[in-house]
Amino acid sequence: MPTGRVKWYDGDKGFGFVSDDEGGDVFLHANALPAEISTIKAGTRVEFGVAQGRRGIQAMQVKLLQQPQSVAAAQHAKHRKSAEDMTLIVEDLIKLLDGVSNQLRRGHYPDPKVSAKVAAVLRAVASDLDGA
Repeated sequence: MPTGRVKWYDGDKGFGFVSDDEGGDVFLHANALPAEISTIKAGTRVEFGVAQGRRGIQAMQVKLLQQPQSVAAAQHAKHRKSAEDMTLIVEDLIKLLDGVSNQLRRGHYPDPKVSAKVAAVLRAVASDLDGA
């Protein structure tokens, strides 16, 4: 049976595509998923049968081989930083937030790109502090 990874899948529409290991795209309909699965994440490794559908090759009887590791799971898998390293990170974060605070005091929000980066840093530091 062919194998591949889910390229994308729209649970609301009930279809997506699998990139097979040969480099081709295979249509994936909700009916081909296991009964207990209503949606599937991009990157999920699957095994599947194939059939010729109205618009090309279609996946049939999909079997999940390996779920992609989520960002949260990846965070859990990494080791906690040392207290010394976290001290430096928190000090840098304070400087970063002080700059944002000064802009806000002057009545201006930071540029959206800067805001997104600050938010990402805050999430990462919170995750490291939480030990996740």
